Amino acid sequence: MVSDKKHVQLVVLTGMSGSGKSTALNAFEDMGFYCVDNLPVPLVPEFLRLHESVTDSMLRIAIVMDVRARDFIDRHAEILTSVKDEGFHVEVIFLDARDDVLVQRYSQTRRRHPLRNRDIVSAISEERNMMLELKEYADRILDTSTMNVHQLRQAIINLFSSRESLSQLFIHIVSFGFKYGIPADANMVFDVRFLPNPYFVPELKNMSGCDREVGEYVLENPVATSFLEHLRDMIKFLLPCYRREGKAYFVFAIGCTGGRHRSVAVAEWMKRFMTEEGEEVTITHRDIKREGMQI
Repeated sequence: MVSDKKHVQLVVLTGMSGSGKSTALNAFEDMGFYCVDNLPVPLVPEFLRLHESVTDSMLRIAIVMDVRARDFIDRHAEILTSVKDEGFHVEVIFLDARDDVLVQRYSQTRRRHPLRNRDIVSAISEERNMMLELKEYADRILDTSTMNVHQLRQAIINLFSSRESLSQLFIHIVSFGFKYGIPADANMVFDVRFLPNPYFVPELKNMSGCDREVGEYVLENPVATSFLEHLRDMIKFLLPCYRREGKAYFVFAIGCTGGRHRSVAVAEWMKRFMTEEGEEVTITHRDIKREGMQI
């Protein structure tokens, strides 16, 4: 007999077709989750109740539910609320990607979209409209537009492999360049383009915010020092509030123009600070290796 229902970790993977749900599910399987793809909606509650008569391997479960199960799209709130009311810990992860990326992926794989008898652009548009409410319901949105299969797998592992408890607040910091777009999964965005730009310093131009010289140039400026003090106080105030609300994930996005210098330096500072505070933090420098970096 296994532990109480509250110790069962259920992850519901959903999102747009072509966004990488199969890759994500494989990553969960590698981490020891019991994985099921496209479980019929009426079987979900009964499937979870089976945990009371099986081994501990069922303590971590990942299920893919998407547009293939039309009942799930129409009844997701009812179904998941019922499961939560029974005492199960449920997290909903919505995988998304830009329309042009989804079109390209379908073109490369030559697979048919689940909404058949439509051209691919129309099918993606209809599916996105169908998924709007479910996307709002999700605990976390993961944009896979710029990820390959290896990066997506690592992102999933980063999210779940080090989780020591189901109530842990997972913090992710991402640096980015505004010229390439704001990360879709950001909970809070900081624009650090007001800080001095190392791009205009010849000996720093080809470095990044991970280099000590760039970090010192950006962070030791008096304006930066004042900003970091305010940022430190804000983070220390916010995180306990989010924990009290039961939030499982929080993504801080730090942006400068190109995503190579200022945003990277500030993101690295944030990671050091929060790690020293005892937080579990991961970091991604999304645009640090972009070609042809400009101001």
